[in-house]
Amino acid sequence: MTPAPRHARHLPAFILLVLAQGPLHGKAIRLALLETLPGFKVDAGAVYRTLSRLEEEGQVDFEWNTETRGPARKIYRLTGAGWERLDFWEDDIRRRLGFLNAFLATLQRVRKRADAP
Repeated sequence: MTPAPRHARHLPAFILLVLAQGPLHGKAIRLALLETLPGFKVDAGAVYRTLSRLEEEGQVDFEWNTETRGPARKIYRLTGAGWERLDFWEDDIRRRLGFLNAFLATLQRVRKRADAP
């Protein structure tokens, strides 16, 4: 049985990382996520809900772009608090990678012992 993807926990980190590369509107953020993270699946609604939460928390802000054809677009950018949160995410992800690498190393040792005569 394959578990469902658990991208939602790190979606704020991924969005902040995209915005660290420069300001973008919501649709462009989602497209950047899909291009940057192979196999990543996220619906537009989740991106916009997360952007709204990040905005409420002061990690991103926006300005309206009215210079393009069509409706005005919110152009999001990282704030100082967003950069600080990226530091948190870096620490969190490095810690998790350590756990996962330890798991893989242990599993490899167990399998080698199981295969030995």
